[in-house]
Amino acid sequence: MNAVVTSLDQIQSSHSSAFQSALTPEALRARVPAVYAPGAHERTSASYTFIPTGRVIDALGSAGFMPVEGRQALRARSPLHARHLIRLRRRCETVTLRDSIPEVLLLNSHDGTTAYQLRVGLFRVLCTNGLVVSMGIFPTWRVMHRGDVVQDVVCAALRMSERFEQLAAAVERMERTLLDDSQRLELAAQALALRFPNDPVGAMQPSQLLVARRAQDVGNDLWRTFNVLQENVLRGGLVRRSASNRLTRTRGIRAIREDVRLNSALWEMAIARAA
Repeated sequence: MNAVVTSLDQIQSSHSSAFQSALTPEALRARVPAVYAPGAHERTSASYTFIPTGRVIDALGSAGFMPVEGRQALRARSPLHARHLIRLRRRCETVTLRDSIPEVLLLNSHDGTTAYQLRVGLFRVLCTNGLVVSMGIFPTWRVMHRGDVVQDVVCAALRMSERFEQLAAAVERMERTLLDDSQRLELAAQALALRFPNDPVGAMQPSQLLVARRAQDVGNDLWRTFNVLQENVLRGGLVRRSASNRLTRTRGIRAIREDVRLNSALWEMAIARAA
């Protein structure tokens, strides 16, 4: 673990293909139109307080958090009110890891289906994967759309970022934890059950989830094992036998809710094994 003070620009210069600068409002609007919704969905109640996510992001920006990625639900009936997820990083990060950078995740919607949520995540350089930390270490901050809660969101983000050192320590424990083949297979079986809980026996082999997609991920420590599992589960592309006995390929996870669920569960599964 590296614990030097590093600006985001310095990190970008050494990992230009992995780290990106803050999204401009124009770029964010193009990717996530729901951030700049003009109002709440008509089905919300009179007690619903509409605050556009863009206003919350502006306030977070004043506190030093920059939006670097964003997406929203693709199948929403109303794109302007859909569930959306914004990943933010501190402008000047004081905690850096060997291959990752801490993030704060903001989730919201304007249709009454999602409260404001803040979670802690990691962005991994090698595969540009976004990890989501389970609620066990960093409790999720939630608040309903009642009143002006912008400052509450900012304060919660600041409190979460103050605990990034604990996140770095957790990653370091995973890096130190070595697994034998049977332990790695056991984790893979758990990950497979998380992704396909109703699969018949033999539809996929747990060992398929342990195949690294790049040389840097080959190894038997818990951190690399976890990242290989996470990428294979979330990105898909693995051969699987369907219920009709046809060979198919697993699909990548694109739904925000399922992405967060699987990511959180995989993190919790891995950290439970850390020394």
